[in-house]
Amino acid sequence: MNDDTTPVLVFFRSQRSGPARRMESLIAHFAHKERERLRVRIVDADTRPDLVRRFAITTVPTLLLIANRRVVGRLEGRTSAPQIERMLDEHLVPLEVPTAAAVAAA
Repeated sequence: MNDDTTPVLVFFRSQRSGPARRMESLIAHFAHKERERLRVRIVDADTRPDLVRRFAITTVPTLLLIANRRVVGRLEGRTSAPQIERMLDEHLVPLEVPTAAAVAAA
């Protein structure tokens, strides 16, 4: 998938937010797990008030899923892995699983 069409998960966080700090390892897990289908960007809400205003962020942490240059998903507050997965599911292209014939031919 090329970078222009790859969905982006934006994590708005703050050092002062305990819930955001507790979510950091979860976001790192998704960044690694979905690295072929998703880009993850971390935004420090304290140093990027322009982005906080642009995306109307009122709660930290907030996750935004951006696809085709528009916000297609939003989760505010501390969020669980299943909630994030549900948001991502409909927007990520399924990974191709090699068939037995393709593996044998390789």
